[in-house]
Amino acid sequence: MQGLGFDLQNEAILETLTLDAIKTSAIEGEKLNPEDVRSSIAKKLGMNIGGAYPKDRHTDGLVDMLLDASRNYQSPVTKKRLCAWHFGLFPTGTNNFGPIKTGDYRDTEMAVTSSRLDKEEIFFEAPESNRIKEEMNQFLNWINSDSGIDPILKAAQAHLWFITIHPFDDGNGRIARAITDLLLARSDGSHQRFYSMSAQIEKVRKEYYLVLERTQKRSLEITDWMQWFLETLMQALANADKTLEQVLNKQKFWNANRNLALNDRQIKVLNKLLDGFEGNIQRNKYGRIAQTSKDTAFRDLQDLVNKGLLTPSGKGRGAGYQLIYPNS
Repeated sequence: MQGLGFDLQNEAILETLTLDAIKTSAIEGEKLNPEDVRSSIAKKLGMNIGGAYPKDRHTDGLVDMLLDASRNYQSPVTKKRLCAWHFGLFPTGTNNFGPIKTGDYRDTEMAVTSSRLDKEEIFFEAPESNRIKEEMNQFLNWINSDSGIDPILKAAQAHLWFITIHPFDDGNGRIARAITDLLLARSDGSHQRFYSMSAQIEKVRKEYYLVLERTQKRSLEITDWMQWFLETLMQALANADKTLEQVLNKQKFWNANRNLALNDRQIKVLNKLLDGFEGNIQRNKYGRIAQTSKDTAFRDLQDLVNKGLLTPSGKGRGAGYQLIYPNS
């Protein structure tokens, strides 16, 4: 990545952070709009990718947390910082179930139970609310101290420790993963992010919750969790190739077609396809993305076909146009 130059590095960071934000929310069953996430991150990175800037405060708060964790990884992790992250995740003071306490530790008891109506089973009980301040003080002192632990092992242990304390009414999983990212950035000695731990955890979400449950039901033995974390991290690093390949393919595409005369609408839609747009691009989809009429969309698409950038693909309702990559 060091050899790719500043612009491509930023493009890779944008893709990685977008994936991270979407997947850390998906682990909790929350579905974000990828375009909103991408636009929010791009704006905060000072990148112009076109399109409207989203007005979703929840998305903005999540992005602020992820950027703060990676960019300011050397700064101490404090209660004030964590509470600011929490408030950003829930700026309206509510979650999907109603009002919650935001920007401060919880003052209620917390238990994770099964969803069965016939037999409720408690999977995990967090520490009582009157113990949270003491538990978190110990945790934060440990996080910010030079404990002599390998920083990657510290990231794994911090994730488990924080999520076991469960200091907030909601958002503990997302904050735990942001703390993990912060500590992994410390281990890398860099604020640049080219892999996503959350994306890999989301792929094995069921396994993630099972290993947490098994570990939290035992004594203080956490070897299984540590091993699972390290294996998941290794897979996250291996899967980073896919994100970086997408960035390189985008550069290769524009290098090969830099002399073609294209209008702004066409460039916008082509970038959308290069950024991982799923399925064929159809005339009505083109019109919505480019904000133009169906007739203009049809002319633009035919021009792209004539210039060898798109090819007709599919039949019936699935008919549309597919991107042609150089040398493909």
